[in-house]
Amino acid sequence: MLYRTGCILTGYLCGCFLTAEAVSRHAAGKSASRLGTGNPGMANIMAQLGFKWGLLVLAGDLLKTLFPCMLCRFLLFPRLGRNAVLYAGIGVAAGHNFPFWNRFRGGKGVAVTCMTLFIFSPGFGLLSCVLGGCLVLLSKSLTLGALAIPLLFLLPAFTVYGSETGVLSCILAAMMLQKHFLPFLDYLHGNGTKIDLIAKAQSKLRERK
Repeated sequence: MLYRTGCILTGYLCGCFLTAEAVSRHAAGKSASRLGTGNPGMANIMAQLGFKWGLLVLAGDLLKTLFPCMLCRFLLFPRLGRNAVLYAGIGVAAGHNFPFWNRFRGGKGVAVTCMTLFIFSPGFGLLSCVLGGCLVLLSKSLTLGALAIPLLFLLPAFTVYGSETGVLSCILAAMMLQKHFLPFLDYLHGNGTKIDLIAKAQSKLRERK
């Protein structure tokens, strides 16, 4: 139990660093909470400040997930085996979503969840992310894609890696659902925000020409 708690705490401390907040203050001189939707995540920063700043946020969120997951897996708590990655990843998601220094107001944890699943299982993790991305393109809903990624991972988690891995994956899925529950209800009632990523990409290409 001590090792598992240590993984979660290590991940939480790293997750509390909101890359979007740092980028927003540097690029715009104000908090990410005062930009667009107010969400300190890649999508909001990219929409408000541009492509390169959004990519920088994504890179920072991926790195802050990679570091504690690998640290716990191979150096601090190797006795937990591969599950050390999931324990640390849960901590990162909790820190990202509920940072103590920002009155527990953070992001939605999509990038950190995807990275956690990929580190744990590159094959199944990548497959879940790709299928979730395809759902976004088909439904034009970022919310559905975000929810689908950890849910799709549940089947291999239980059947291939065992019950503990399955339960940990359920926790990640529940955290994602908690952050996207209201947007999901809006989508079901036909009021959800839709975004056509293909059309946006084509528009950007035409602008460059």
